[in-house]
This record gives sequence, structure tokens and C-alpha cells, in this order.
Amino acid sequence: MAIEINKEVSTGTVEQRMVYESGNEMAAYAAHQINYHVMGYFPISPSTEVAQFLDLMKANGQHDIKLIPADGEHGSAGICYGASAAGGRVFNATSSNGYLYMLEQMPVQSGTRFPMVMNLVCRSVSGPLDIHGDHSDLYFALNTGWPILMCRDPQAVYDMNIIALKLAEDPEVRLPVLVASDGYFTSHQKRRVQTFAHRADVHAFVGEHSPEGFKHVLDRNNPITVGPYMNEPDYINNCYQQSVAMYNASEVFDRIRQEYAALTGRDYQILDQYRMDDAEVAVFLMNSASEIIKDVVDQLRAKGIKAGSVAPNMIRPFPAKQIAEALRSVKAVTVGDRADSYGGHGGNMTNEIKAALFTHGVKDTLVISRIYGLGGKDFYAEDGHHLFELAIEAASTGKVDVPFDYWGHSPGDPDKAPKRVLEPLKYEDLKTGLITVDRDEVSGKLKVKVPPVRQLTKKPKRLAPGHGACPGCGIFSGLELFFKGIEGDIVALYQTGCAMVVTTGFPYSSHKATYIHNLFQNGAATLSGVVEMFWERKRRGELDQYGLKDDFTFVMITGDGGMDIGMGPAIGSALRNHKMIILEYDNEGYMNTGAQLSYSTPLGHRTSTSNVGKHQGGKLFHHKDTAQIMAATNIPYVFTGSESLPQDLLRKAAKAQYYAQNVGLVYGKILITCPLNWLSEEKIGQTLIDEAVNSCFFPLYDVEEGITTITYNPEEKGKRIPLGDWLKNMGKTKHMTRPEYADALKSFEDEVDRRWQRLKAKHENMYL
Repeated sequence: MAIEINKEVSTGTVEQRMVYESGNEMAAYAAHQINYHVMGYFPISPSTEVAQFLDLMKANGQHDIKLIPADGEHGSAGICYGASAAGGRVFNATSSNGYLYMLEQMPVQSGTRFPMVMNLVCRSVSGPLDIHGDHSDLYFALNTGWPILMCRDPQAVYDMNIIALKLAEDPEVRLPVLVASDGYFTSHQKRRVQTFAHRADVHAFVGEHSPEGFKHVLDRNNPITVGPYMNEPDYINNCYQQSVAMYNASEVFDRIRQEYAALTGRDYQILDQYRMDDAEVAVFLMNSASEIIKDVVDQLRAKGIKAGSVAPNMIRPFPAKQIAEALRSVKAVTVGDRADSYGGHGGNMTNEIKAALFTHGVKDTLVISRIYGLGGKDFYAEDGHHLFELAIEAASTGKVDVPFDYWGHSPGDPDKAPKRVLEPLKYEDLKTGLITVDRDEVSGKLKVKVPPVRQLTKKPKRLAPGHGACPGCGIFSGLELFFKGIEGDIVALYQTGCAMVVTTGFPYSSHKATYIHNLFQNGAATLSGVVEMFWERKRRGELDQYGLKDDFTFVMITGDGGMDIGMGPAIGSALRNHKMIILEYDNEGYMNTGAQLSYSTPLGHRTSTSNVGKHQGGKLFHHKDTAQIMAATNIPYVFTGSESLPQDLLRKAAKAQYYAQNVGLVYGKILITCPLNWLSEEKIGQTLIDEAVNSCFFPLYDVEEGITTITYNPEEKGKRIPLGDWLKNMGKTKHMTRPEYADALKSFEDEVDRRWQRLKAKHENMYL
């Protein structure tokens, strides 16, 4: 994060500097100046950069914040809650479905009155999946009990992050505060931003951290109970006190923003009104679009139209009285909502504005509601003119013909409806008969016969050409090799991740077989529901018309960290033992959000949230052994595989299908190359996989009904290599071969060898 820096004269009283940075960078910059105690986080676009920038600054020794990578957004919210309850200053950033995943934690924190600051970098909530900006996640925040500050540009992101902490910790408030900015429009847009030149001035404004006078869990002389079970009348009294604190936040914010304006020259009144003194028509918009509409106001004013615009800098508590006063003399206002309140005849802001007008006796102002800009759809001046045209027409006629509608949508064209390009795969082509699996009646072991790979080349691929993966990506060659070992029809569920994103860009799909998507945290549960419905409908005879065979195979594809955030449901499905396969492609990172560390990232490896610098040498803890975790659930079959031994992977795929059809759940893990994450050349992908296997970092084995068998032993083959021979060929790890990182390399080597020795012991003893 390069923030340097030109001094510029400020209208405030404190020394400031000018930088040219994005909204995400300014959120991180404000956090590093405050020097929070703890940030618990989980990466999700478009807020991920906030953690990335802070990690890079941490590696360079620019702050002391303890950055804690969680197992998912729900876990990150728990980390932040616990840290706040322990009396420190706490920070976080998230977006979209990640925010919804942590949603149940939000009222817990506000209801127990522990302050913190969280940036919500607003993004559309799926489904279908869309990673661009609107306010559908923000509207879920309205009832969580958090004051919400709004940011129209990177300057506001910086300023509001500093104001937010002072607001959260004020004795009259003591609530966690949400700082909302628009995903990509603001988060990734670079603008000129004025900042405090000195950290000491930031601390002087927000106040030095002083938990004295407020309860926390680390005071042994004053033990407290946090979050007790509470009956009436105590519960309603607690909620009333929280409500009072929320409304206090409005007055406290007004006081704080005046103090901030005196220091910096930048003022954030609760309601930003532009040319509203004599306005007859107005448009209400929030955040980034509220700046664009000001140009439209100027253009209309030049034509003699008395236009104005209104935008809130705070929406919780909702500035009802201020809005009513601003619109009292306005004949008509168009309210633009960047999210719908489905079935509510308008978005949330529309209905709250209507309520504000009614409550404060404004009877003559007409309100038009339009939903716009969903899924990151751009908002242009032309769109602003349309919103004003609606208000102008209503003002002239005294009525609103269409009170609620969408703006920017388009009717479908039946002639352009998606058409099937490829015919469904033929069962006869998928059931080659070249692969056989039988159980020996005496020993109980499976006898597997698979032909050489070349004999399976005529077997149709499950994925069509044309996906959008990066050059050198190993996902699809690995998956297709595995699928060669699966006979007959499949239904595949893909969790969110690279394999999902690059194969399903609407209206196109690379999937020839039936495909389902669900989010990281619930893929296994979703597919288990499909599996059980299949067998129940088969039992009732409802599927006979579709010609389905009993050898249908259900496969869940996970990766890109999906066995972190999705581990709980995966273990739940394993314990229930559904007849399905979970196949993890391991690329050692959260690649679909941009190369952050996952729990499968090994010790010392560089990612965008485990940077290498003078004060940090890559990831700080060892990688998770998902195969052993799943084996501990006592499912019938677990395996690891790779393209380095194709026959081995084919045999394991065939065994996996047998167990998934006849016994229960199967888990498999294949190592795949990722040049973008590994910082390696595409052409050496196969070499890197071979080296990972031969260094014993990624051993090949299976656990069949509790018995472990190493299926390839590089020591016995005389092919074992030092870990350094693998690490030196990847940009993310070559630093580990330098003398200054000798301790990290030794720790990594010791852990790899420890796991290998344990695996050999299990191979030699059926009871381990």
C-alpha cells in the first residue's frame, strides 16, 4: 500500500496530507492510524482489500493490529465480539453474503453494548451470484441495532472510519458502528483524499483507549456475566436502553462531526442537501450515486428548473425529522433504492421516507419509488435525469401514475432465449464397462480394475471447452481425470469458488451434466438434501419417467477455501453418511477472491493476507489436514490424489463411486496447480505437483473403512526430495529458502515429516 504523500493547505486546524487512493485503502489507512487492537476477518469481494492492505502494512511494521484470519464470516464476527468484550478496540470489514453469514451475531453485539467499527463494502446478495455493488446487504443491517454511517467517496470512507470509533465509544452510545461504502464504485475507485498527517492527531481526536468505567471480561476484580438469559420485564428494558442509545447516536454524531469539521475543514451533516433551499422537485439517493446526481441538479437549474438532491450521511438512526423538513416544500421527490424490499411496494428508504413525511405532518409531497443500479449496474447522469423527469411530471400533474417500479431493467426477447448447444450426455457413452469394482466376499476388500488412461479418452468430458479459468489452472484437468473414473450419470454441486465462477457466466454454462451451486458454507448440506430426495422419490416411483438408473452418482466440488467456511456442514453430512462424494481441489488459497490465505495454505507461504516483509514471513500457522479430519468422522472412504499418478487417481475415483452408491459418504482431496496464487510459470505445473508428492508434502493414500494404505511411497521408489526443491520453484515460497527464514523452513519440514511418519505408522498398523 503506497501512500505518499503531498502536503496541501487545509481549511482545518490540523496538519493534513493529500493522498490518491481507493476507498478500501482509506479504510485500512484509517484503521492503521487508529492502531486497533484486533481485526478478525474473512476475505470476500469487494472488501477483501481492506485486510490485504492492513496485512501488508503489518509485514512492514506500520501498525500493531493483531490480524486474525477466521474460518468464515460468522467466525470473524465471533472473534470481533470476543475481542470487544475483552475491552479492546476492534475492527472488521465484509460484504454481501459474508455479512449475512455473520448476521445473527450483529444483534448479539449491539444488544450487549460492546463497541467496534465494521466496514460494510456494499455488494449484491445472491442468488444468483453477483459480486458487484448495490445495497441489498446494507438493508439487512437496518434492524441489527448498529448505527450506520454512509460514505459517498474514498474521502468519506477515511473520515467516517475515524468518526465511527469516537461515536461507538461515546458513553451515551456504546454501540458497534457500521461504515457503509459502495462496492467497486467507491472501494476500488481512486480519488484525492486528505488525511491526518500525524497519527498522534488521530489519537487526540478519537481519544486514547481507556476501558476504565466500562465493563469488560478481563477485570478479575469485577467479574461480569455477558449475554445472560433474560426474561420479561428485563428483556424489554434492555431493548429500550439500546433504543435510547441508538437515538443518542444521532445527537452525538452531530457533535462529533462539528469537532471533526473544525479540525479538518470537512463537515458531514447528518443530511447532505444540495440546492434544496427553494427546490420544488428532488431526488433522494445514497452513497456514490448521490454525487453524480448533483451534476444533474446543476444542469436542470441552468434550465430554470428548481431541482435539488438529498443524501444521508447516517441512516441509523434514520434522520426522519431532517428529511421531513428538507422535503416539506418539495412538490415531488423520487427516491432511488439500490435494493428492493420485495413485496413492500418500494425499497427500504422509500418506505422510511414516506413514514417520516407522515409522522412529521408533510402531506403534500408526492413520493415516487424506483429500484435502480442492482448488481453493480452503473448510474449515469442520464439515469438521474430520468428520476427527475418522474418528479417533474408528478409535480406538474399533482399525481403519481406509477408509484413503484424498477429503472434500468429490460424486457426479455423470446428470440434470444438461451438454447441448448450440446445434447445431453448419453448414458451408454458414460458407462464404458472398462472400469469394474467388486467386493471380495471373503476378505471384504474391493477389487478394482481400471484401464490405462488412453483407453478412456473416448469417454465424454463432463465439462465443455470454453471456461474462463486462468492459464495453467489445474482445476479442470484434475476434475476431468477424476471424472474419467466415474461411470454413468452424475449430479454435481459446486460451492462458490473458481471452478464455479469460471464455468457458469450466464447465459452460458460449461457443464454438460446437471449442476447446482450453493455458497461455501452450505454446499454439503444442500447436496445431502438432493441425495435424500433422489432416493425418496425413487422409492415412491416418481422418477421412473426420467429413465434414471440406480447408479446415479452425486458429487460436490469444493475448493478455494471451501473446506474452511464449509467444514461444519461437511462434517455434519459425513456423520449422517449420505451417499455422495465430496471432492476438494486444493489450490492452497482463497483464489476466487484474489489469493488470500486459507487454512490449507502451508506455513510460511506468501499470500495477499500473509505477506512477507521485515516483520512477517508469510503465513504464521500450519495447514489444515482435511483428509485426516474427514477420516476421523468414520466415513467409509477417504482418499488423496493428484495428476502426478493418474492411474492411482482413476482407481480411487472408481472406489469412491462404489462407496458413494452402496455405503455412504466419500471425501477426496486432489492437489492442483494455481499459477496465480503460487506465483509460478504455467508450464511447470505438472512438475510442481510431482515435487509436492515426492517431498511428502502431499502424500497419496486412502482410508478404506478405517484402514489406511499409502498408495505411493516416494521413499520406497527412491524419489523423495527435500521440501526446498519444491519451494524454490514458486514465487510464493522461494523466500523460505533464504537464510533469514531458516526457522520457518525448519518448522515446515518438521511438520511435513511428522505427518508423514504418522501416516506410515497408520499404514503399518490397521488399528491406528
